[in-house]
Amino acid sequence: MKNLTYFTWLMAVLVLSLTSCSKDSLEEIESADLTTAIAPVNYSSIELDVLQLLNDYRSEQGLPDLLYLDESSVQAASHNAHMIENDEVCHDFFGNRYEALVNQVNAKAVSENVAFGYRTADAVVRSWIESDGHRKNIEGDFSHFGISIKEGKDGKNYFTNIFVRK
Repeated sequence: MKNLTYFTWLMAVLVLSLTSCSKDSLEEIESADLTTAIAPVNYSSIELDVLQLLNDYRSEQGLPDLLYLDESSVQAASHNAHMIENDEVCHDFFGNRYEALVNQVNAKAVSENVAFGYRTADAVVRSWIESDGHRKNIEGDFSHFGISIKEGKDGKNYFTNIFVRK
């Protein structure tokens, strides 16, 4: 059992490492099979809270609720791994995430919000809503979204929220 756990962990690290080591722009992306099916994502309680708070806000604005999209959450998790590994909050390699979602789920539009250091779902969502650019993404013409929240080496949370229009 210990070897199976180690193997599973090792494979997850390899997959996340490979996904975050891609080229920076859409024009430079090399062809790859980005349409592989994925297993359903197991969302943490704070991730579910963020998604619910975002939908609550959208409802207050008269906008339709967004549906969960596991493929978007997998891309968000890969980006969080990159940010944690590099100790930075960024949008590096957004073109890769965009291209992957176009190929995986036929996305017509993709946008993302990132954050760092917040302890609660309410705090990060309030911060995004108070920021013009982040709020524009939350209120955007999207149909689906995904989330990843991971704790960094310093014990602080990294957030990546990806919106998709299908």
